[in-house]
Amino acid sequence: MNVVPRDLMTETAISSADFRGAMRHLTGGVSVITAGRGKDITGMTVTSVTSLSVEPPTLLVSINRDASSFPLIRRHGAFGVNILNADQLDVAERFAGKGGLKGADRFKGAEWVTAVSGVPLLVGALSAFDCEVEEIVERHSHGIVIGRVRGINSSMRTAALAYWHGQYVAVDRDEDAATLADVSVPARSRRGV
Repeated sequence: MNVVPRDLMTETAISSADFRGAMRHLTGGVSVITAGRGKDITGMTVTSVTSLSVEPPTLLVSINRDASSFPLIRRHGAFGVNILNADQLDVAERFAGKGGLKGADRFKGAEWVTAVSGVPLLVGALSAFDCEVEEIVERHSHGIVIGRVRGINSSMRTAALAYWHGQYVAVDRDEDAATLADVSVPARSRRGV
């Protein structure tokens, strides 16, 4: 597929407030990105994690270049992605800056293991990925960090933590999947008619 170059509008017609308000409609899984090694560690809560490819296993995350995690990811060439379960709201809030905690202080109150790359991974996360940086693409205020997955820790938990309309929401696979199936697919379609 070829990309056709086109002229982009030079004036911003969309306000930041309008854009943020519209994006609140997009439900996002909550993850904590961890960076650094030893005592020089930090992290941040994000909803911007997505898989890029399965072969090889690769994740993509957008990180504000002013965030404390960004220079550590660039320096060490590694980061952790910890997909939070519904019971880890306190972790999400701590890494989002609630209470004013910064750096290594954000890691207190939860159990962590050190990945092969040296980044901390959260024990009990739905899944925790040890990623090696393949590339960082800097655009506007953020860096799009592409990471090759080098290790995965998974738990048996089924309830995820999501963020929607400015609030954290628990999503339980067993309970919510059945409810969604009942309301999202017309009965006629389920019968194959």
